[in-house]
Amino acid sequence: MRNVRIIGAPTDFGANRRGVDMGPSAIRYAGLADELESADTEPMDGGDLFVPRAEERDPDADAPPDGRAKFLGETAAVSRQLGNEVARALSNGETPLVLGGDHSVAIGSLSGTAREADVGAVWFDAHADLNTPATSPSGNIHGMPLAAALGIDEFADTEWANAPRLSPENIALVGLRSVDPAEQELLRERGFAAYTMSDIDEHGITDVVEEALSIATEGVDGLHVSLDLDWLDPNVAPGVGTPVRGGVTYREAHSAMEMVADTGVLRSMELVEVNPTLDQHNETAELATELAASAFGKRVL
Repeated sequence: MRNVRIIGAPTDFGANRRGVDMGPSAIRYAGLADELESADTEPMDGGDLFVPRAEERDPDADAPPDGRAKFLGETAAVSRQLGNEVARALSNGETPLVLGGDHSVAIGSLSGTAREADVGAVWFDAHADLNTPATSPSGNIHGMPLAAALGIDEFADTEWANAPRLSPENIALVGLRSVDPAEQELLRERGFAAYTMSDIDEHGITDVVEEALSIATEGVDGLHVSLDLDWLDPNVAPGVGTPVRGGVTYREAHSAMEMVADTGVLRSMELVEVNPTLDQHNETAELATELAASAFGKRVL
């Protein structure tokens, strides 16, 4: 039986709407432990990281001179803390499941999981998250975690962000439908495997995710899955801060997570951007628990 270490990262430093810091509590309240047990895993809850309140901090105190990155110092501190917790769980033979918080928590997840092993990643998200402080229209770091983990441009010398054994050749982005111009250019220049919703419409979720998983798992020790709930259509997952119409359906999302489980090499995972203040009857948090269970192997039969 797989031991799953639940790590809460209740941060909204990277987002532009308040409330996502309550995501870990909402996901737990929605029955995460029971769902994981139904997937024949043993959930072990490590509680939440200590994260200062945003109201107590200056968002621009650590901004780089050549760009915008709100709460950069605070994000660095959370990332270091989370990276250490993820690495510790793995060293204990546990599979880390990180509960965001906004998507900036992926910086810590990736730095921890790719510290002692070669890791591939599938990014299930409406957004590419490849902005940098110089290219970001908003300065919100939840639009930068993949660029940070790969050490792109201004993130090149940030030891707290870099995932040392994460290779761009083993990254696949699935379900894109809102990509900034600078991100589009970066995707083309660096040759990332990127699949839009149009690709899913044309080829179907099964073929797209199969190809993405094949790319992410080739020649690596394990797979990291980053699941942003805004990957799903807002009609299915309304409780997110940056909804984009035209996302995947409930059944498509479950199918994708079932395929993740079938790889047998899931090393770490995060659920991010659940904002209960924007949700309806906690249904987005409940969906997050169900999708996590599918990723860890829950089946009907």
